[in-house]
Amino acid sequence: MSAQQKLARLAALARMVGDHHLADLRRLANDKARSEACLAALAQTAPAGLGFVADAQASQRYQHWADTRRTEINLTLARQTAEWNLARDAATLAFGRQQVLDCLARSEKGS
Repeated sequence: MSAQQKLARLAALARMVGDHHLADLRRLANDKARSEACLAALAQTAPAGLGFVADAQASQRYQHWADTRRTEINLTLARQTAEWNLARDAATLAFGRQQVLDCLARSEKGS
């Protein structure tokens, strides 16, 4: 196998690794977006029209539940953001490797 063929195969492998990292990054971004949407949905208020005391009680119970849920979602979102940052860094590195190998393969082909 010639050096040109080896570089071409290595470049193809680098593209596959890069595609894998991009798929991971896309999945993590979608998970993160779902958590952010859940957090935004908690901004709604409790329904009204039950009477003054009942409205106040319902609102208070909803706010307590929503605060607890916000805490859970924020912890999940922090973990997802950290995972997304790591995946972004890995995808960036894989892309750089892919670009270098493609460039080497092209220059080897031209010689």
